[in-house]
Formats: sequence, C-alpha cells, structure tokens
Amino acid sequence: MTLRRESPGGLVRLQLVGIGLAGALVLTGCSDDGKPSDDLQIVKDPVAATAPVSPATAAKPAGRVLPAAGVTAMAMDASTRTLVVALAEPPALRLVDLDTPDAAPRDVPLAGPVERLTVSGGQVVASIPSKSQLARVALPAGTLAPFEVAGQPAAGREAGNQLLVAVRDRKALDVFDGGKLTRSISGKIYSADDVITTGGSTVVLDRLRTAVFAVDVAAGTVSEGLRAGDGATNATADGFGRVLVTDTRDGALIAFSTNPLLMRQRYPVPGGIYGITYDTKRNLAWVTLTERNEVVGFDVRGGEPTEKYRFATVRQPNSVTVDEQTGQVAVGSATGEGIQVIAP
Repeated sequence: MTLRRESPGGLVRLQLVGIGLAGALVLTGCSDDGKPSDDLQIVKDPVAATAPVSPATAAKPAGRVLPAAGVTAMAMDASTRTLVVALAEPPALRLVDLDTPDAAPRDVPLAGPVERLTVSGGQVVASIPSKSQLARVALPAGTLAPFEVAGQPAAGREAGNQLLVAVRDRKALDVFDGGKLTRSISGKIYSADDVITTGGSTVVLDRLRTAVFAVDVAAGTVSEGLRAGDGATNATADGFGRVLVTDTRDGALIAFSTNPLLMRQRYPVPGGIYGITYDTKRNLAWVTLTERNEVVGFDVRGGEPTEKYRFATVRQPNSVTVDEQTGQVAVGSATGEGIQVIAP
C-alpha cells in the first residue's frame, strides 16, 4: 500500500486520509431539494455508544487495588501529586495522595454524580449534568466551589483565562470568562459531550453524531466536522497537536489533526475500547478494553500505534488516567471493584 510522510503523527495511509475526507462530505450533505441538510449526519442507531458490559474478571488485576465504590471518572494532577476519583454513590470526589496511597483519602461530597473530570493548575473541574452544575475543587485542599450552568454540562475545560463548557442538551459550547458567560457557540452539533483543546485549537466531541467538530472560539462559530467511526465515546489530546478518539462500536483508535481537522490514523483495537488518557512524557495513549477487562498502552509516535503494554484490570474499567511524573496508570471500576494503580 502506498504511504506518505506526515508531521509527528508519522506515516499515514492514503486510504485513511480518503476516509477523513469522505467523513467531511457526509457532514455537509444536502437534501433532495438541494437545500443544506443534516440528515446524513445521523448514524443508523441514533443512540450514543456506551461502554460494553464487562465479564467477571478472569485474571488477577495487575498492580495494586484500593477499595472504592463505583468510579465514574478519574483525573491526575501531577503538580499536587493527587489522584482524583469521582465516586457514584454517594456522589463525591475522592482525593488520593499518590505518594502515600495507603493514607486515608479525603472525600469531597458533591450534588450529584460526575461524568467527566479535567485538571488544570492545581484545580479539578467536575461536570455534574443531572444538577446543571460544574464543581471546581482546589487541590490538594479539596475546597469546593459550585458553578451553575444552564442545561446539562457534560465537560468543562480551562483554556487560559476562559472556561469552556460542553453543554449536551443545548448542543452548545459555552464560554465563560471570570465566571461570566460571554458567548454560547452552537450549530451542526447534536450533542456536545466533551471539549478538547490542543495547539491553540478547540474540538468538540459529539457522541450522538459520532463526530468531532472544530470550533473557532474567538469567532464564535462551529467549523468543519468529521465522522469519528460508528460509535465515538471518549477523546483526549496527544503530544502532537492531535485529538485521539475511541470508537467503541467499531473497535478503533482514531487520530485527528486539528489544523486542519483531518483523520490521520484509524487503528483497529478489538475488545470494547472505551476509556482513554495520554502520557505526554512517554508518548503513550492508554485505553481500556471493557469486554476484556484490560488496559493497553500504545506508543503513538509512528505511522500507526504500537502496543507497548497490556495489563489485566478490575471489572468494568470505564475510567483511566496517568501520572506523567512516574508513568503510573490508574484504572477505575464502574462496578465497585476499586481503584487499580499500575506501575508499568
């Protein structure tokens, strides 16, 4: 097969670039009367993909397992050496000191269950869609500052002095500056499920449309969009200005450049790929496979991902995060089997 050289993403199959361009055409289709239409943007099954149900564990989980109730999200703050774990019942954030994991953790009660966590500058932002709220929590103190949002905030991410909030039901990206809503950006998006920033670019993940959309925050517009497989669920930024997406239905890890927005890689990963995190220091993308109760580390520096690590996990490993200082990987069980910490 013919190959060509790209930027740090590496060697790219021409066929995959063609797939990306085809996705762009799909997202700009027309109706029978010639007028612009979004009908072609809807996947066959208009239901967002979710994590496949895990079987009972067949192998002993690698590393060590700390007790915890069902985990809904995880994040790591290297600056304060804090592992942040969102617990489902009762809703709370558990703050674990990475240097003394056996010490009693600190739990911060929340108004409702957390869907997503993002960390920036010693602060974690927790999205609580059921309560139309974001929770800002200072680390490691655990000081809580609730933040009300109109609608269902699926994710909040700090970007300089701004807070970008993906609001699922309003199909919008809200932009806050100093706690004040300065603009709400919408158009083309059916479900704003996550917001990723990298290299000065902003991308919104749409699970219902199983697509990614470029957003010009300064201009207040949603730009081009590309299909992200047949069941995109989670996304993260890598160290090369790309956005990595897990396609759970088709079993693939997809890489998009952001300037311009193009599909650069689509690599098959069977086993129920779902959770994802990225280690910038080691250029490793860690993904969870819920159908196999495994976590896999891929080196993404080359023309296609190269598997470097594979470990058995706790049951239903929906959440994963990584400590870039030490390389430790933490996996959370959504069924209450605990928090797993692995040192590759």
